[in-house]
Amino acid sequence: MTTTKVVLRFPPDLTDQPVTYNLIKEYDLMVNILRGHIIPKEEGMLVLEVTGKKKQLQRGMDYLAKIGVETQKLSKDIRWLKDLCTHCTACTSLCPTHALSVERDTMLVSFEKAECIACEMCVTVCPYSAMEVQF
Repeated sequence: MTTTKVVLRFPPDLTDQPVTYNLIKEYDLMVNILRGHIIPKEEGMLVLEVTGKKKQLQRGMDYLAKIGVETQKLSKDIRWLKDLCTHCTACTSLCPTHALSVERDTMLVSFEKAECIACEMCVTVCPYSAMEVQF
């Protein structure tokens, strides 16, 4: 099994189509929606984590290209600069996936990179610049 994170951009005429359903049903892929912005008749965007057999994953990506969905590997990454972190917890309440969390016993912040969807909310809120975007 292979897992990849990908950004999908939908043209306005595809926002009302069952694209993720087809990835699941027709290509036997597991789809985890990490972030999305879909409004009918406007351009749409989804950040997906897609898991499946390598061949099926490629067929799914080919399907997306064929119907006009622009795909791009998620190339941004968020890095936690632990030495700059003062554990103020400003980031933890904003993190939609709980990649940043606080251990209540010690009040120390921890970062689970695998859970991060690179939404950048932590970057904007951190007063100590302990979170940074890598491309």
